[in-house]
Amino acid sequence: MAKHGKKYVEAAKLIDSEATYEPLEAVELVKKAATAKFDETVEAAVRLGVDPRKQDQAVRGVVVLPHGTGKTQRVLVFAKGDKAKEAEAAGADFVGDQDMINKIQQGWFEFDVCVATPDMMSEVGKLGRLLGGKGLMPNPKAGTVTFDVAKAVQEIKAGKIEYRLDKAGQIHAPIGKVSFDAAQLNENLKALIDALNRAKPAAAKGVYLKGIAVSSTMGPSARVNTTTYK
Repeated sequence: MAKHGKKYVEAAKLIDSEATYEPLEAVELVKKAATAKFDETVEAAVRLGVDPRKQDQAVRGVVVLPHGTGKTQRVLVFAKGDKAKEAEAAGADFVGDQDMINKIQQGWFEFDVCVATPDMMSEVGKLGRLLGGKGLMPNPKAGTVTFDVAKAVQEIKAGKIEYRLDKAGQIHAPIGKVSFDAAQLNENLKALIDALNRAKPAAAKGVYLKGIAVSSTMGPSARVNTTTYK
């Protein structure tokens, strides 16, 4: 079992590990229990009643958090001509085609999200091993393969995140920073859970929202009352 420092042990006393809290109270406790000297990310961990081994029970999608994540995403857009100009005008950090592909092949990864126009995917696909391993490959389901590059860039900058079920049947997603006020974190959490409820697979049976917990990067977690979202 991992050993925790004195600060963590003291912070953990603020939260009853056996209790479930209403969402607003849970994020308030997480804020109080955050003791790191940097602005910690607040993350939600959601356990779903689906079988991650079955394709028809996969849960994946995107959601724009109303208050963003607190992190400025660096966006790379693979596009040519007018679409490249649109991406630049929308605020993309990096725009290019073969030149950017060459940079990545040489080991450059100074970006957080990739967007590509469909006509670029035959070339971008050659970066599958490099981008895929880092979760950076553009994907139509995530809205990152599109001719509407301006909208894609604007949504990402506004706080759009992608969520995906892991092998343990859980979703992990950032919902802001400790510096956010509790109401903002609560609204971001609600936006995420609402998106997950909309993404419920038809094949999912029984209880869908099995567990929700929120925590900061270095702090203890607080369990959330799932019935609030039903």
